[in-house]
Amino acid sequence: MIIRMIIDTIRKHIKTCGKTRYRIAKETGVGEDQLCRIMQGRTCTVETADILLKYFGLTIAKKSKKKAR
Repeated sequence: MIIRMIIDTIRKHIKTCGKTRYRIAKETGVGEDQLCRIMQGRTCTVETADILLKYFGLTIAKKSKKKAR
């Protein structure tokens, strides 16, 4: 479930960043074919996800659990 949320977030940023997949591929080194697979709802490797998260300035953080009072 977590990986799906990460992929969905990456997909949203690819759609809304204003750059073509070709441009993103050139700037990140991630293949256009990989970007296409992500946009089709498929998954990608952890390494690819990490590259794209960094490219879009995103980080993954674990939410801290609030203690019950």
